[in-house]
Amino acid sequence: MGISPVNVDNFRSSMVSSSGMIDNASRPETASFEQTLLKAFDKMNEKQQAPDELAQQMLIDPESVDVHDVTVAMAEANLSLKIAQSVIDRVIKGWNEITTTR
Repeated sequence: MGISPVNVDNFRSSMVSSSGMIDNASRPETASFEQTLLKAFDKMNEKQQAPDELAQQMLIDPESVDVHDVTVAMAEANLSLKIAQSVIDRVIKGWNEITTTR
């Protein structure tokens, strides 16, 4: 999942109408914060299930799965879980800061 560069000038010019005002109709669709988080958690869940599926396949047909693939899948699942925990902690910390500064 790479990040593609964005040409800011083209983006700005596509949002400004001929009158010089920002044209909301041409604004690209963006996902809400909630949708972005849910999508990330779905991806993390897929990463958590991948090692289990590979391990089951390895028991059924050992020749079809490489041990290294299982190890890599387990490491990816562990890393995705740690990242998710960090994101949750930071969101909670940010929320607490916002609510206490009011």
